[in-house]
Amino acid sequence: MSPALLIATWFGSGLLKPAPGTWGSLAAIPFAWVIVHFGESWFLLPAAVILFPIGVWAANEYDKVKGSHDASEIVVDEVVAVWITLAFVPFTWQHVLTGFLLFRFFDILKPWPISWADRQVSGGFGVMIDDVIASFYAVACLFGLGFLITWIDTL
Repeated sequence: MSPALLIATWFGSGLLKPAPGTWGSLAAIPFAWVIVHFGESWFLLPAAVILFPIGVWAANEYDKVKGSHDASEIVVDEVVAVWITLAFVPFTWQHVLTGFLLFRFFDILKPWPISWADRQVSGGFGVMIDDVIASFYAVACLFGLGFLITWIDTL
């Protein structure tokens, strides 16, 4: 298996059916745990920044081989996005589950500008960027939920 295939499919998790994006998002979590284990949650952000251009390359290579754009098996974009989402919260099972669900919700729903990026931005960058935008929505919701819970606790 080529390095591009391994990275694009995140070690084969994108080959699982059904819902390869969900499998890829789940496969991001053990790697996130290792990164956080050797540091803190925010260490996921530089890890995502490093993986992003590698993911662009891998997605480009995979799509060339498949003759498509954003093949469903490409899940490195989900990995980057999950890491971004989890970089801003404590790494507890509650935050991981909530971040995972919020990211998947926005990745599937694709509100604007996610939908625009998904349709208009081409190549490996296009594969990666719509999920990064979805992670920003998830992070905003996590902050909003945290604020809401804190506010309710003060009542």
